[in-house]
Amino acid sequence: MAQRPRPVTSHTGWWQDFFSGLALDFVRHSRDAEDTLAEADFIQEALGLPLEARLLDVPCGGGRLTLEMASRGYRVTGVDLSRSLMEDAKSQIDVGRSPVTFEQRDMRDLPWPSEFEGAFCFWSSFGYFDDAGNLDFLKAVADSLKPGAPFLLDTPLIETRLPEMESQERIWWPVGDLLALEERGFDHVTSRVESEWTFIQGNQIEKKSLSLRLYTYRELCAMLEEAGFGNHQAYGSLDWEPFVLGSTWLYLVTTKLEA
Repeated sequence: MAQRPRPVTSHTGWWQDFFSGLALDFVRHSRDAEDTLAEADFIQEALGLPLEARLLDVPCGGGRLTLEMASRGYRVTGVDLSRSLMEDAKSQIDVGRSPVTFEQRDMRDLPWPSEFEGAFCFWSSFGYFDDAGNLDFLKAVADSLKPGAPFLLDTPLIETRLPEMESQERIWWPVGDLLALEERGFDHVTSRVESEWTFIQGNQIEKKSLSLRLYTYRELCAMLEEAGFGNHQAYGSLDWEPFVLGSTWLYLVTTKLEA
């Protein structure tokens, strides 16, 4: 009988400690300017909003996409829990020119009812919490949006991740002079990818744990609908290919429904 993958971490609160030290350096340098432009082009077209529209980027990390969208003329608020990432983001603001605001807070706590014309959640940032917490996040985004506003979610799914995964995997990720080893497995009981990360830079070694809940496409749509969204449009790449079985990622555009 095949053994169930051993969970390497609890999903409770891992995100509070992950984004620091060498892991933070890894996150800072894992996307280049070309990636940012391609993603921002997709976000701009997917949301289809006029310049100066108010956008919410949650969680925003170091503000990479927040700042790019602001440079294009949108009024953007970026939210992230990491103090270090918020300091990075704020240090890049062109004071007096960039219509951007950064807020350090939990992504489930968005105190701006019906304030934004659009929102986006990018770079595999959905699924951090348990099911109740993930639903709370979607409800918080819905509450912050005006009726009819679009929400763009970028995420892996069970359909995209499992076909390429073995029961246990070891993947090396080189970023500059930093080397990261991800050892991961899928827990079929909890539907979570459990990852143990080792970050190496010179003689410095740090270990971190990560846990990400994966949903099927139908499960995700049902959760979005419970949160108040509908009219889903699913794409499998930044080139606007339709999402189909065999796609390696999901880019989902959905809409906050009228009350």
